[in-house]
Amino acid sequence: MENLVKSKANFGTAPVFLTAISTILGAIMFLRFGYAVGSLGFIGALIIIVVGHLVTIPTAMAIAEIATNQKVEGGGEYYIISRSFGINIGAAIGVALYFSQAVSVAFYVIAFAEAFSPITNFIHQEWGFMITSRMISLPSIIFLSWLMITKGANLGLKVLYVVVGILFLSLLLFFVGHPDYQLADASDSLLTKFTGSDQFFVVFAIVFPGFTGMTAGVGLSGDLKDPSKSIPWGTLGATVLGMVVYIFIAYKLAISASSEDLLNDQLIMSKISLWGPIIPIGLAAATISSALGSFMVAPRTLQALSVDRILPFSNINQWLALNHSLRKEPVNATRVTSLMALFFVFIGDINFVAEIISIFFMVTYGAICTISFFQHFAADPSYRPIFKSRWYISLLGALLCFYLMFKMNTGYAFVSLLIMSLIYLVITKRRDSKEGMAKIFQGVMFQLMRQIQVFLQKSDKAESKHWRPSVICISEDFFNRPSAFELMHWLSHRYGFGTYIHLKHGYFSKESNLEAKIDLEGMIQVAKKKHSKVYVDTMISPSYTSAIAQSLQLPSISGQEVNLFLFEYSRHEPTHLKEIIENYPLVKSAEFDACVLSTTEKGFGHHKEIHIWITPRDFTNASLMILLGYIILGHPDWKKAQINILAIFPESEVSEERQKLNKLIISGRLPISAHNIEVITHKQDVSKGYHSPKIQNSRPNYRWFQK
Repeated sequence: MENLVKSKANFGTAPVFLTAISTILGAIMFLRFGYAVGSLGFIGALIIIVVGHLVTIPTAMAIAEIATNQKVEGGGEYYIISRSFGINIGAAIGVALYFSQAVSVAFYVIAFAEAFSPITNFIHQEWGFMITSRMISLPSIIFLSWLMITKGANLGLKVLYVVVGILFLSLLLFFVGHPDYQLADASDSLLTKFTGSDQFFVVFAIVFPGFTGMTAGVGLSGDLKDPSKSIPWGTLGATVLGMVVYIFIAYKLAISASSEDLLNDQLIMSKISLWGPIIPIGLAAATISSALGSFMVAPRTLQALSVDRILPFSNINQWLALNHSLRKEPVNATRVTSLMALFFVFIGDINFVAEIISIFFMVTYGAICTISFFQHFAADPSYRPIFKSRWYISLLGALLCFYLMFKMNTGYAFVSLLIMSLIYLVITKRRDSKEGMAKIFQGVMFQLMRQIQVFLQKSDKAESKHWRPSVICISEDFFNRPSAFELMHWLSHRYGFGTYIHLKHGYFSKESNLEAKIDLEGMIQVAKKKHSKVYVDTMISPSYTSAIAQSLQLPSISGQEVNLFLFEYSRHEPTHLKEIIENYPLVKSAEFDACVLSTTEKGFGHHKEIHIWITPRDFTNASLMILLGYIILGHPDWKKAQINILAIFPESEVSEERQKLNKLIISGRLPISAHNIEVITHKQDVSKGYHSPKIQNSRPNYRWFQK
């Protein structure tokens, strides 16, 4: 009987290390690394090793860092990504990760069949009977599947100890051996040079899967006694040892065989080894151990995805999440992995499979390095890893992952990213939780804004010639009269910054604070619908005057000091105008510019023209008034509008004042063309209530006062 229970963790560091090292020193090392040395020479192969480990070492360090900060449960890499980037993004990468792990099983079994080529060639030459690779790979994957389903990871781990021992014995005999046949000039492979980056990346794509095994042991996270200890030590140890071994293998191949030998004989290591047959035996051991490692990891990733209800049907999720009642193994997930591996063994091409594996692992490694990089900048107090990487190491790993992914195969890279994007969109639509990267980005943005604000505060406070509005408005009528918010919406769209404070009269208490929070949520929703860049907030204060006094002392969240105060009132409620007049001296004492907005129910009209009225007393304010007009025109609502300046002067002063305006325009103090200015003569015997025919409607108007 099977139960949905958590497996008992009983593995130590050794399984992590052995799973990783047996995958690193696997099929690629025996079958393809000689081709890399023959194509690029020792120096080129050394560059491949270095570049590959510039990806794997930062990833291993990032995994070690994250694993020592939080408890890594079942699912390994998927668990790390999903718990850092959110379930939705983690699932998109996790599904791709599972496929690459499952396909890896087929890849290693296909390579396992290649180890028998000396035997199959001998049989064919002696008896004329041809044994194809599928005759070996298909029975092998069936036997391996039966072994994992019936015996589980415990037996797989016992086998792993044996095959790793054979693997290291084969390497030892290889290093102490000498070729027993007449070589061409072996020194040419030591000095061979490659002629272009295209050749380099082709070879790199073939070889890189050999380095991807360093995270294989992470998939055992749910079966480890102490993941925070075993994962860092096992992963980093296997990565560093694998890099050293690859460097020595490259040098040994380069001094022992010619480029031609290396290119044409994929089992050239057997001719160099002290005892040739040990290399096919080692290849068989390495590939079967790698297949076992992938076979232990892939079902656990699938089980973790099912536990998080990632798959579309709840019954399937529940079925795949089940453990065997006695062995606590993900038996159903293992069955599915077996069928998938069998399918790719039957139809898969080893080179095609290798490229797919490389692309998906690159995406996974890039995501892990990105998580580590962001966590360094987020400065989350709960992020306290025992092992600490460096932000620049994680950044280097992330950038290299995405760069190399596109250099290896641009088409596969785009397709893989497209598939993962579609998975993300589907999962996000299905799940109630919309959490994605926002959680980790909030910490990053918080730290970035904090640093910027501190920098701005410490910077030179000399008054800038390039003035921009940083406006604040306090009103109790946000939900009744949105005109002030709309004006700030235009001013803040591109050039300025606005803070709108909704005033709630009264004294601060638990009840009033709760009401203010509810109002703030409503304000945020309104701002979202309008795509507004105005910062909104609420303030509880006993009076309008005390609210203004408080707001004048608040720093702007933009980092720029507030320099403009917006008063607003309705013409139908003149009592608000009285409050504005009473509090204007308070704003003036803070040396703020001031704007008074008078509104009616007709709103702002058709957004075709902005009229600015100038009198002889307004020269001081003219530049500010025109500049604010231009700032409003920067919003798409006013893209077809124009500014018209109407200057009113006494009849006797018209000529003189016109000359003053022209001088201001020429000097650049008024950013307006003379064609947009209309001078209106004010005759002494005409009533002061005169209005231009252009503004006889009752739209809102503004009055600007400069400090």
